[in-house]
Amino acid sequence: MEYKIVFIDIDGTLVNKEKKIPEDAKLAIKQLKEKNIPIVLATGRAPYFFTHILEELNLHSYVCFNGSYVVCDGTEIYAKPIPTGTLEKLEKVALDHKHPIVFQGSKECCANHEDHAHIIESFQSLKIQKPIYRKEYWKEADIFQCLLFCEEKEESIYPQNFSDIRFVRWHPVSTDVIPNGGSKAKGMAALLKHLQIDASEAVAFGDGLNDKEMLSYVGMGIAMGNAEDEVKPYAKFTTKHVDDGGLKWGLEQIGLI
Repeated sequence: MEYKIVFIDIDGTLVNKEKKIPEDAKLAIKQLKEKNIPIVLATGRAPYFFTHILEELNLHSYVCFNGSYVVCDGTEIYAKPIPTGTLEKLEKVALDHKHPIVFQGSKECCANHEDHAHIIESFQSLKIQKPIYRKEYWKEADIFQCLLFCEEKEESIYPQNFSDIRFVRWHPVSTDVIPNGGSKAKGMAALLKHLQIDASEAVAFGDGLNDKEMLSYVGMGIAMGNAEDEVKPYAKFTTKHVDDGGLKWGLEQIGLI
C-alpha cells in the first residue's frame, strides 16, 4: 500500500512527558516533508494549546477537539460545536455535584470556576497556562469541547443523563466532553474527503484512549510503545516508546521514510 498522509497525536506520541518533541521525531517530520507527504496533527487539545508546535514544525493542518474542529492548510473545513441546550444542562448537573468545567471555543477557553485544584493539576500536567475564569462563556461562543473535572468514580452520573455527548477520560481528574458520534476519526474523515484521499491510504500514530477510533479507521494505525494497553489492539502494530524513537521507527517499518 502506498500511504499518502500521516496523522499524529500530540501528547505521548509527538511529545513526551516533558512535552518536548524528541529530536528523532523532528527528523522524521523533516523526512516526511521532503517526500511531500502531508502531516496532520490529531489531538484532543484546543488549537491555541499547540500553536507553538505548529510553528516549530511549520505545520498547517490539524484535527483538534477530538475531531470536532478541523483545519486544512490553514483553512477551517469542519466544525461541529456542542448544542447550547446541552451545555446548559451539563453545567447544571456539574454544578449540582460541584464539578467545574472548562468550556473550549476555537479561539480561547474559559473556566466556570476560579482556581479549582483539579483544573490547576491537569493543566500543569500539559505544561500550559490555566484558563481564565468567565462564568458564562458557553453562551458567548461556539463550544467544541468541554473539560469536565471529576474523578473516574464520579463520572457515571453523566452518561445516563446525556444522549448527544460522550465522555472520554484523559486525566485522573478530568474527562473530555465531545459530541456523541464524534471522534478524531470523524474529523479525519472530513479532512480526507477534502483532500480526496481514501482512509486506507492514511497512517495514524497514537497512544491514548481517545486514539482508538482513529487507529482502527485508517489503513495503518500504529500504537506507540507507551500506549495504554487498551489502545494497542486497535492498531496494526506497536512501535517503540515516544522517548525511544517510536515515531521515526514506525515510519521506517512501513517504508515511509
